[in-house]
Amino acid sequence: MSSESTPLLRNGRQNGDAPERLSFTQRVVKAIKAEGEPSWLDSYKWFFFGSYTNILLLFVPLSAVAHHSNWDAALRFSFSFIGIVPLAKLLGDATENMSASLGQTLAGLLNASFGNAVEIIVGIAALMQNEIRIVQTSMLGSILSNLLLVLGCSFLAAGFERPESVFQVTAAQASSSLMTLACITLVIPAAYNSTMSGVKRGPEETAEKGLLIISRGTAVLLLFVYLAFLWFQLKSHAFLYDRNRRDLEHGSGSQSAASSQHGSQHENEVEEEEEEPNMNLPSAALALLVVTVITSFCADYLIASIEETAERYHIPKTFIGLILLPIVANAAEHVTSIWMAMKDKMELTITICVGSSIQIAAFVVPLLVIIGWITGHELTLYFADFETICFFVSVLLVNTLIQDGKSNYMEGLLLVTLYFVIALAFWVS
Repeated sequence: MSSESTPLLRNGRQNGDAPERLSFTQRVVKAIKAEGEPSWLDSYKWFFFGSYTNILLLFVPLSAVAHHSNWDAALRFSFSFIGIVPLAKLLGDATENMSASLGQTLAGLLNASFGNAVEIIVGIAALMQNEIRIVQTSMLGSILSNLLLVLGCSFLAAGFERPESVFQVTAAQASSSLMTLACITLVIPAAYNSTMSGVKRGPEETAEKGLLIISRGTAVLLLFVYLAFLWFQLKSHAFLYDRNRRDLEHGSGSQSAASSQHGSQHENEVEEEEEEPNMNLPSAALALLVVTVITSFCADYLIASIEETAERYHIPKTFIGLILLPIVANAAEHVTSIWMAMKDKMELTITICVGSSIQIAAFVVPLLVIIGWITGHELTLYFADFETICFFVSVLLVNTLIQDGKSNYMEGLLLVTLYFVIALAFWVS
């Protein structure tokens, strides 16, 4: 019905043409109610009971009890170590469900921020306890674990399913180029330190002060390059990542009709795989916040037990940081990457492995350097010479293997072998 306050003209809109504009409060209430999305009960039922690994959450309160009761170092380390595994998966689940409800750009930024949340939390916890070596080795270990162990196992798994797998070369090379830049930024501080240690002029602090200046300036530049890479990946050159399957089919005209039929079948699988989120957006955001806080406490307990565990059981601290901690932080990514490779989704596998390594090398490490700068902890990009060499040869091998856009089980074996050689070297170091 019309009244005195009813406008004569309706702005050119017909009945039902446009929805009524909601106020901010109404939009917030609508988001909390999660209309058209899974209910809060269904969301958390899936979140807590959707995976068998969640039974390991029992170790989270055990780690707190062990820490505050000052139990044996091995028990404190083991409980915290095991407890972080399901927490890492829950962080990934919450992030994935939030990403499904957001736009592409926001989803990309969210994955960039929380894609390696466990590494960030463990790194900050170690930094606040002034465990600089644990910070450096855990970050480097995460990179090597993704580049060598996870990518190698993925190539092996795909090689057992089919003689050869293909992936989009241009996108993979863009990622590997940024990985190479990150590698060079670790080589330069090592070269600087090696040069300055042979020059005896002035006090010893001169070299350390120079390393801090180089590291902090490089960290700022790396963060800028990483943001530019996100823009490249999500906006300016998103077609390299969104239409890689179509490009592959156009580029493989010499293959048989059977292989093109397999390619179209795979396209249908990709289209079918656009699943709806299992959680509504507010419940996923709340879960992400709560699990992040719990993980930070668990990481504190883990870092606090490393020193005593290493001394009592004669385990090198570098081995713990380089090999053991990344296995915990990347457990969920390991399984996902191998599973995607077996389903012939090699682009996704490359994105998980190389992309995660890029996040750590070009985002997490510079971020920790800047956090250390703010909090007065002198974290630099100068790693030990041996660690820098291991990183360099790993990036070199990965770049060599992915430059042809093809993979097989032999390439996977090469990557895994190099990882175990490095692990053995750090065990005896």
